[in-house]
Amino acid sequence: MPEPHPVVTRTLALVPRLAERAVATEQAKRVLPEHFDALAEAGVFRMTAPRKYGGDEVDFQTQCDVLAHVARGCPSSLWVATIFNAMSWLAGTFPDDAQDEILGSRDPRISGVFSPTGTATPVDGGYRVSGRWGFNTGGQGSNWTIVNALVGSGQDAMPLCMIVKSRELSRLDDWHASGMAGTGSHTVVADDIFVPARRAQPLPAMIEANYPPNRHNAADAYFNLPLAAVLTVNGGGTPVGIARGAFDAFFARLPGRPITYTTYTNQAEAAITHLQAGEAALLLESADAHVRRAAAILDQPPDGPLSMQTRVKARAHVAYATGLARQTVDLLFHGSGASAIQSHVPIQRFQRDMQALANHAVMHAPTGIELYGRVLCGLAPNTLLY
Repeated sequence: MPEPHPVVTRTLALVPRLAERAVATEQAKRVLPEHFDALAEAGVFRMTAPRKYGGDEVDFQTQCDVLAHVARGCPSSLWVATIFNAMSWLAGTFPDDAQDEILGSRDPRISGVFSPTGTATPVDGGYRVSGRWGFNTGGQGSNWTIVNALVGSGQDAMPLCMIVKSRELSRLDDWHASGMAGTGSHTVVADDIFVPARRAQPLPAMIEANYPPNRHNAADAYFNLPLAAVLTVNGGGTPVGIARGAFDAFFARLPGRPITYTTYTNQAEAAITHLQAGEAALLLESADAHVRRAAAILDQPPDGPLSMQTRVKARAHVAYATGLARQTVDLLFHGSGASAIQSHVPIQRFQRDMQALANHAVMHAPTGIELYGRVLCGLAPNTLLY
């Protein structure tokens, strides 16, 4: 068996530290500054950055493995790390003058939101941008923020993907969530800021993997994958990691626990526990297998562009894995007894975070399954995110 990538080993070493401070992360409603630094030092944020700027350009399965380890310690920190990791890759699709500016520090800390809820007005050298974007995950620790804004009006309006300096945005204190509470996913606001043309790309072109040619990595297949497929598959480590964290938390409390109002003085001896543990383990392995299938689509792409159906399949695998992971966590939580609802018991946090993730528009299992079935039946996708 090949040795794991060094970033996997470094991240695994962080799990106890992340777990120890997971409650503090929730209470702060953001990833703690020291955890931003620890994840950066481990190389999590530069996994997908171009090698020219100190990145590792790791394969998608390694990305999922690394991010799943972060989730075992703290799902909120994991979701922030997932976004930052994906945005580092995205920066590698911009022209070299933008890459130099954004990635030159060799410590990419880039957050991002993709709803086109801003407006962009062309001016000399770029655009004047205003708007507000919700769910800016991890923005407190980012130096750059990706936003999307519409240029033009009516049917001619086109979304532009833009990279702006985080300090040019204001943040609203509006993040009060029951799940993924420590992600700091506040709304950010731009008030007539200037964005140079080098930091703007048409979003529809990125969805179809049509990136600028003036890049040092323009011939690199790694940086010519369709945007939505990358964002989706990169998120695959999240459900698997949260389910693994819940699995760990369940078995950590199991030894010697009785089942209240029964004759079982040790839950581990009860047949119902055996059924719960066995099913949870198999569900988790099934979720992991679907993520591996999705990662393989990008790690071993065919010659030429990925077909529409293949891209949809990748999203469906990740969405289906999320549904299986949700079943895993629910099963373990329901087998943990009433005491599991107390805030100091870790499994309740994994359960809340899993519910939040499973409702994410891209990770939502029924939506992903319907999309795949729709395409299999010969209809066009009803979304751009594939």
